[in-house]
Amino acid sequence: MEWLSQPAPLVAPALLGMVLVRQFADGLQVRAQIVETEAYTAGDPACHAYRRKTQRNQVMFGPPGHLYIYRIYGLYHCLNIVTEPEGIPAAVLIRAAQLDRLPDWIPANKQNQPARAAAGPGLLCQALRIDGSHNGWRLERAEAGQEGIWLEGSPSWQTQLSIVQTTRIGITQGAEIPWRWYIGGHPAVSRY
Repeated sequence: MEWLSQPAPLVAPALLGMVLVRQFADGLQVRAQIVETEAYTAGDPACHAYRRKTQRNQVMFGPPGHLYIYRIYGLYHCLNIVTEPEGIPAAVLIRAAQLDRLPDWIPANKQNQPARAAAGPGLLCQALRIDGSHNGWRLERAEAGQEGIWLEGSPSWQTQLSIVQTTRIGITQGAEIPWRWYIGGHPAVSRY
């Protein structure tokens, strides 16, 4: 997946329609079609690495194809895929996805609205049971009996999707930058 070494604003829309696979040690796999993304890069005031490299954001500095997981509001985890060549801090936030199945740990109030089970970055991580322990993981297919997280499918520039580009949401700095993409009309896009 060398294409992940491109700038985050190119990778973010390309991830739409691809499938994020989460494999658990017991062999269970949950697939989530990516329907919404946001890009964050060096020089962007909303980027966690805007000021400097820290222990918290060091994964953003590469190499590309690794996971940058952080917690927001002290409650929810967010999943990002690191992009750009090593040394340049950048990542794509996976804001929302459509699950192929609802695991039994999904709360009952989400069972009647399956498209909404991962319709936001915190919900996505809850649905895939991704937390801070996954920070720094490499996106790669796991062998049977091992945990793993990887991508399947082709970048969206190779498919026919109705992609909408707009400004990012839920941030106070850099909110005017149009680095949010989503699949138009998809029921799993976050409502933020």
